[in-house]
Amino acid sequence: MLATVRAATSRRSFLIGAGLFTTGILSTASANDSKPARQFTLTAAKGRAPLVGNAHPATDVWCYDGGIPGPLIRARQGEPIRIVVENRLGEGTTVHWHGIRLPIAMDGVTGISQPPIAPSQRFTYEFTPPDAGTFWYHPHADSLQQLGRGMAGALIVEEPEPVAVDRDVLWVLTDWRLTEDAQIASGFGNGMDAAMSGRVGNTVTVNGVVSDEEPVRAGERIRLRLVNSSLARIMALRFEGHRPLIVAIDGQPCDPHEPAGGRLLLGPAMRADIALDMLGEPGRRYRVVDDFYEGLVYWLTKLAYDDKPPLRAHSLDPPLTLPRNPVPEPDLATAQRHELHLEGGMMGGGAMMGMGGMSGTSHAVWAINGSSMTGDGQAGMAPLLTLQLGRSYVLTLRNDTAWWHPMHLHGHSFRVLSRNGQPVPYRQWADTVLVPPKEEVEIAFVADNPGDWMLHCHVTDHQVSGMMVILRIA
Repeated sequence: MLATVRAATSRRSFLIGAGLFTTGILSTASANDSKPARQFTLTAAKGRAPLVGNAHPATDVWCYDGGIPGPLIRARQGEPIRIVVENRLGEGTTVHWHGIRLPIAMDGVTGISQPPIAPSQRFTYEFTPPDAGTFWYHPHADSLQQLGRGMAGALIVEEPEPVAVDRDVLWVLTDWRLTEDAQIASGFGNGMDAAMSGRVGNTVTVNGVVSDEEPVRAGERIRLRLVNSSLARIMALRFEGHRPLIVAIDGQPCDPHEPAGGRLLLGPAMRADIALDMLGEPGRRYRVVDDFYEGLVYWLTKLAYDDKPPLRAHSLDPPLTLPRNPVPEPDLATAQRHELHLEGGMMGGGAMMGMGGMSGTSHAVWAINGSSMTGDGQAGMAPLLTLQLGRSYVLTLRNDTAWWHPMHLHGHSFRVLSRNGQPVPYRQWADTVLVPPKEEVEIAFVADNPGDWMLHCHVTDHQVSGMMVILRIA
């Protein structure tokens, strides 16, 4: 296999690392509901991308508009957008606008909100994003291959007023499983991946390129938007010599805080906006290290300070705080409560928990409360829960398995209330929450968006092999 682990303490091997995309200072234009919809087009097709640089051949990928990641879509809060998607793949596809609170008909789930876009056909997505923040898009059809071969991109919804930073920077983190000749390895959906940690790769890129170092200037403040578009890789990022401040999670502003232990946990599909004050010394390099997996610590890239004097002598004060979005606040006193048990997978003793045949499926190895949906969505699937429109709900997600699960709820953002019975120390909203093995997380939301909404694990192997259900809101 292609060598990939660039150890944090050694250069004897290397991780295929990261690239930096600078998006520029935010626009100063005000939101205007009377403006016509912003128009975008996306073409899904096969292509080639130089993921690992000139030392290796370009990689055969599936992508949007010929690039990895797909084109950055910029919208403005409260203004309509229209995206025409043309399918030039040899199979059906959809686009799911991950984290956007939109109508069910625009959610892009095969069999639930729309039929797949057939080859050579088009589909137009139209919606008005109610929230500013960092979101992303990806297929919800043949997800393992389409996402695993590169089909993902970022969608940034700008605040009505500019945010006080010197630069706005986006990193789309993607994990790949590559062969020695830099091609995507076969074996999507094998049983071991499905029943354990998913298809964790051997190569990580940011914005589709390898990075040894990224240019920065002493004294500047960066808003760094992180998107984990990986199939399965969980990341724990440390910024050596720096103190990142988390200011938004999954596009939703939170109480600004430093990550626990200096490690920013980012599961598949999760996003984080951090304020990064560049307090390093001119001319020096500082590593960004991912140390989530024991024995597989590597450095992703280096922050490379130029030799110019600092842009300013001291960090900006006060810390960056983002304006909150209009997400409805759940009424915890009257909320209806439900427990959801995450079940299945390879157990500690090495035996597979047999979930086959549940809910009419034949390859399910995961379940939620004994119910499984395989693939990317099934028409006619009965909902696990039917929720009353407008009512508040508290869900306790209990992970009865030996594996981590980033649980994603479509069409809504929820408040993360507690972990293992202890209140979370900072007020935070999310649409994807990471639930460690044998632990529980309590979330709350208002069921204000009618439709059949997916709740599933975003380790894609887990999703397609059963850890997915419908919550019906009516």
